[in-house]
Amino acid sequence: MAKLTETVQSGDWKAEKHVPVIHIDKKDDGFKVCAIVGEEIEHPNTFEHHIAWIKVFFQPEGEKFPVEVASYQAAAHGEGEVFTKPHAHAYVKSTKPGKVFALSYCNIHGLWESAEEVK
Repeated sequence: MAKLTETVQSGDWKAEKHVPVIHIDKKDDGFKVCAIVGEEIEHPNTFEHHIAWIKVFFQPEGEKFPVEVASYQAAAHGEGEVFTKPHAHAYVKSTKPGKVFALSYCNIHGLWESAEEVK
């Protein structure tokens, strides 16, 4: 039996419109994080083909599990000519370095992930 984690895809976000791009802006007491899907190659985000959600996690160095720090749930996919662009934002207070993980779900192409170090 396959595990869900075996279905998660990754890739170069400059060549693949489904991979979440993670931006980290360090601050004195933590960092701002933004995960965007479709930064270089825009995702269609139509009713038929869209990013349904993004989840962002932070795993502080030395900790066993990551903690969910941001979530985006798509609200509009072209209804009445209104579209949403998939972005998840958070301000994380932590003095520890660690790793940020972003996971996104496309209703046609499945789960996608990326990760960035926070130093």
